[in-house]
Amino acid sequence: MPMWMQALMWGTIAGGALVLGSGLAWLWKVPPRMVSTIMAFGAGVLISALAFELVDEAVEGGGLLPTVAGFLCGALIFVGSNILLARAGAKHRKRSGEQQPSEQESPGSGTAIAVGALIDGIPESVVLGLGLVISGNVSPAMLAAVFISNVPEGLSSTAGMKKAGRSGKYVFGIWGGIAVFCGLASLVGYTALENAPAEMIAFITAIAAGGILAMLADTMIPEAFEEHHNLTGFTAAVGFLTAFTIHRVGG
Repeated sequence: MPMWMQALMWGTIAGGALVLGSGLAWLWKVPPRMVSTIMAFGAGVLISALAFELVDEAVEGGGLLPTVAGFLCGALIFVGSNILLARAGAKHRKRSGEQQPSEQESPGSGTAIAVGALIDGIPESVVLGLGLVISGNVSPAMLAAVFISNVPEGLSSTAGMKKAGRSGKYVFGIWGGIAVFCGLASLVGYTALENAPAEMIAFITAIAAGGILAMLADTMIPEAFEEHHNLTGFTAAVGFLTAFTIHRVGG
């Protein structure tokens, strides 16, 4: 299979986990405590992945300076975008409770939530394509981390959308579209940087890592703490160790 097709395939599969989580939340009423538990686990998985799969490899491949600069840029880009989206009604897009506004309460919030969900998913997908540039194959640990973390993201956000009265057409249109965009983002990550210098690859990888960490702090961790605060840290630690074990075995 051509490398570009692999990038498209793996990105779409990882993005498809959002649709899986969304379907679970739409068909069944998932207890809030379970949503928070799964979200905490997913947060721990992503923290491990960005530490060992992204930042560490960026430093080794392109040096400390491009990595630091890229990481800060990624965090600033995400935080700035998140502030704008929050003002438009997407502040609680990953919350499963009553926090998400309806379209009647906040006109335009549906579009903002869709854009926010897309921004959340793009960095994770880009690095899957970058993995093919760096090593010639997708990282099993990174793929597993993105897939595992996307399920609770889709589950939690859809639970909140459902409570806000959004239609099934809207919900699955968002997640299905984002799954497609995730595949395209992975494809772009591969094709646009296939012949890029190591410093540029490190910089872009670190941008994704910084964006992912900012996303975790702003959106996933608050939901994880909502109902499960007594065990949030332990559950996140289990998620971290799960991804780290996959990294070590896969590496």
